[in-house]
Amino acid sequence: MSAPPPVPQGDYLPARRHRDLIFTSGMTPREAGVLTHHGPIRASDPLEDHADAVRLACRNALTAARATLAEGEAISAILSLTVYLVTEPGFTAHSRLADIASADLRAELGEAGIGSRAAVGVATLPGNAAIEIALVAAV
Repeated sequence: MSAPPPVPQGDYLPARRHRDLIFTSGMTPREAGVLTHHGPIRASDPLEDHADAVRLACRNALTAARATLAEGEAISAILSLTVYLVTEPGFTAHSRLADIASADLRAELGEAGIGSRAAVGVATLPGNAAIEIALVAAV
């Protein structure tokens, strides 16, 4: 039995499936609806300080995607990964933090876990989250 999808924090679905494509909403690092990591990410922070937040947001996105699957179906590929990071000026390691999400997806899905990717620095995210991740997956 798969895990239940993350609880939406507003008027939206955690993921939406259209035929063999799944689009997730942006997922923040929340456990049981509680935000566990807040922004901003500082240029002086060791990247490992934010690894758990990236992994949790990525796991939430993958869980939301999997919740749209019928019995016997599986995600065949991650087509796109977008990682939003609240960063202070001077932070330049966006791709290195996004690599943590890519590594988790590769570990979970093999080479099918690696698709196109964007790592984007932003001023703020909902609830003062440090990180938000959205996926597009194929079934």
